[in-house]
Amino acid sequence: MTVTATSVDQSDRLQPPPAKGARARLTRLVPALVSALSGVLLYVSFPPRTLWWLALPAFAGFAWALRGRTWKTALGLGYLFGLGFLLPLLVWTGVEVGPGPWIALVVIEAVYVALVGAGIAAVSRLPGWPLWAAALWTAGEAVRARMPFGGFPWGKVAFGQADGVFLPLAALGGTPVLGFGVVLCGFGLYEIVRLALRRRDGDVRRSAAAVALLSVAVPVVGAVGARALVSDQAEAGTATVAVIQGNVPRAGLEFNAQRRAVLDYHARETRRLAAEVAAGKAPRPDFVLWPENSSDIDPFAAPDAAAVIQGAAEAIGAPISVGSVVERDGRLLNEQILWDPVKGPLQTYDKRQVQPFGEYLPMRSLIGAINGEWTSMVRQDFSRGDKPGVFDFGRVKVGLATCYEAAFDWAVRDTVTHGAQMISVPSNNATFDRSEMTYQQLAMSRVRAVEHSRTVTVPVTSGVSAVIMPDGRVARHTGMFVPAHIDMKVPLRTSETPATRLGILPELALLLVAAGGLGWAGAAAVRGRRVSGA
Repeated sequence: MTVTATSVDQSDRLQPPPAKGARARLTRLVPALVSALSGVLLYVSFPPRTLWWLALPAFAGFAWALRGRTWKTALGLGYLFGLGFLLPLLVWTGVEVGPGPWIALVVIEAVYVALVGAGIAAVSRLPGWPLWAAALWTAGEAVRARMPFGGFPWGKVAFGQADGVFLPLAALGGTPVLGFGVVLCGFGLYEIVRLALRRRDGDVRRSAAAVALLSVAVPVVGAVGARALVSDQAEAGTATVAVIQGNVPRAGLEFNAQRRAVLDYHARETRRLAAEVAAGKAPRPDFVLWPENSSDIDPFAAPDAAAVIQGAAEAIGAPISVGSVVERDGRLLNEQILWDPVKGPLQTYDKRQVQPFGEYLPMRSLIGAINGEWTSMVRQDFSRGDKPGVFDFGRVKVGLATCYEAAFDWAVRDTVTHGAQMISVPSNNATFDRSEMTYQQLAMSRVRAVEHSRTVTVPVTSGVSAVIMPDGRVARHTGMFVPAHIDMKVPLRTSETPATRLGILPELALLLVAAGGLGWAGAAAVRGRRVSGA
């Protein structure tokens, strides 16, 4: 006699007899189709669209496809969800280099989603499974943000929520808590529907119904409560900041061959602002922010480039943060330079999270053997900086997170913990033409503004440049591939949000929850096998 004893939910084991023939094959295809389409739905929830709420049905559909599956089946379903999400989301990575790197990146990144899918299926029979499942998703994002090659956090669920009601959760616990809340709510919605359908055929345990309702209610209530942490009020006065978008001669990688033109464009736009200030049409800025790669000519080695920057600083009568490429002590650096109109260069910040396959080439010999053209695109690897970037513009401290760094929690957080009263994300998106990349990155900066309650400026070579208030609102922005500038007064803030103070702790807590869920599911499976075989 076989006896089954386990603490997990057994009520869904009663399944109708398997269908036969073509109907059976079609039935088996439905979960795969739902997984892939749910991934596409999650992509559609991301900017530039403002359909953030589509993330909820996306995860509800994903939960339906995974619940009760074997780990092998769930692995495949998770992979399909990852492909449906990441293939369209990351298409911009192949704008100039072709589809090969784009497909390779997605194929690798989707593996993480597949593993998460297997884990979600394993915990899907546990009491309170939406909690364990949402924590597992967050754990998958945490791993993906760290490996390989320093990680690739692009596509975190939190980065699709800049326009959503859940955004204040970022101030509570950063991107891990914001993403966790959204995923938990999506899984909770599926559980509510599942239990409602089951109730027609029999009783539903009150505890299961309570967990389903709480899975939806807690993130919503938490987001509403966290709104008290979101403010755009000045705490340390205000500063008038100018963001310069000089534009590039033309889109594409070849713009790097026209480095002097890019520098001249940014100097010209700065002088245009200076003329408006002299005419009384614009306020004089306290400081000016140029984008990443605004001077790919090293001004420490090229006197003519230094003269152009010096002339622009003198014209505007304010210090400028210049994005440059500098070679120092045999190291190639993506560097921001604080250039004073009287004293010249005063401070530098070297980008710490350099982009693999863009700014340095891992496994160079192997990749060269596959395609020699790829190695020629990254002839020399950039070195990493080792200190947080906080520039002192007189009384104002500005934290710097250069372009790709905005995707990494630590790279933005430690500028604030080192005293930044506002944040700047100098970027260069010209390589990616008019793709969605620039809007995805802008959304990241909006999340960072709320996460740390700081004004965030985004100076970009070719757009979209913007000034973002500490409440995540885009106060002003430019178009794409046009010379433009933004000159406005912004609030300075000094208080730290819980997310800033807690740092990595919320993410670690969710990792422990995920591990606990997997441990419980594993123990239950072992007990079930032992009793069944008695």
